[in-house]
Amino acid sequence: MTGEASVSNTTQLGIAQTILTTVYSVAFIGGVTGVIAMSFFLVKMNTLSVTTTAIVNLVVVHSLLLLTVPFRLHYYINGKWVFGLPFCKAVSATLHIHMYLTFLFYVVTLVIRWLVFFQWKDKVEFYRKLHAVGASAAVWTVVSLIVVPVFRFQYGTSGTYNNTTCFNFQEELKQGSVKVLNYIMIGIVPCITCILLALQIFIIHKVVRRISGSIWSHQEFWAQIKSLIFLTIIIICFLPYHLFRIYYIEHVNENYQLENCNEITLSITAISCLDLLAFVLSGSRLKHKVTVFRDKFTCC
Repeated sequence: MTGEASVSNTTQLGIAQTILTTVYSVAFIGGVTGVIAMSFFLVKMNTLSVTTTAIVNLVVVHSLLLLTVPFRLHYYINGKWVFGLPFCKAVSATLHIHMYLTFLFYVVTLVIRWLVFFQWKDKVEFYRKLHAVGASAAVWTVVSLIVVPVFRFQYGTSGTYNNTTCFNFQEELKQGSVKVLNYIMIGIVPCITCILLALQIFIIHKVVRRISGSIWSHQEFWAQIKSLIFLTIIIICFLPYHLFRIYYIEHVNENYQLENCNEITLSITAISCLDLLAFVLSGSRLKHKVTVFRDKFTCC
C-alpha cells in the first residue's frame, strides 16, 4: 500500500508540475507581449491621467513578476531548485506582492472610471507630471520599506526548508498572526470584488438603456467593456486562490495534495499579466471587427 501511495503521489505531483508549467508559460508569453504592446500605447496616452499612472504601475509590477517566471519554469521542468533558498523566498514573495498590487491598481482604475461616468469628475488628473511620479513613488516606497522587509525577515522562518525544494512554505500558517492576515485578505478581496461587480453591472445596464440603436458602435459601451475586463480578470485570477485558502489554511497538514492545489490556484493569479494584452486587443481594431461581424451576421 505504501508503494502504491508513493506512486500515486509521484503521479499527482507530475500532473501538478505540468499544470504549473503550462500556466506560467502562458502568463509569461502573454504577459511579455502585453507589456511590450502597452508600452507603445502609453507613449500616446495622457501622462497626467490617474488611470494612465495606474496602468504604468501595472506595467512595472507585471514586469517584475515576469522576470521571476523563468526561474519558476526551470524549477517545475527540472524538479529541483538550484538558486538557493533566499532567492526562492524572493521569487515566492514577488508573486504575492504582484497579486495584491495588481488588485490595488485595478480598484484605482475602476474607481476613477466610475467617477467620470457618474460625472462627479469631468476628468481625474494630476496637476503636474511630478505629482504622478510622486504618487507612484509613494506606493513603491511603502512596498520597499514595509512589505519587502516583512517578507525578507519573516517569510519562510517558521520551518526548516530544503534548499532544493521551493514554494512550499506551508509551515508559516502555524503562526497565529499569519493565519489572521490570511483571513483578513480572504475577507477583503472577495467583498471588494462583489461590490465592484455589482456596480459594474449597474453601470452597463444604465449605459445600455441610455443608448439608442446599436450598442456596439458606442464608445461609452466599449469603455465599460474595458472596465469589465479588469473585473473578469479579478474574478478568474484572484478569487479562486482566496476562496480555496479558506479550506487550505485549516487542512494544510491533513493532505499533501492540498499544497499542489494551493500552488495551482496561486499560479492562476499570474494569468492577470494578460490584462494588458486584453486591454490592447479591446481597442478600436477589435471594435471594428465586432461591428463588421455583426453586420455580416445581420445581413445573413
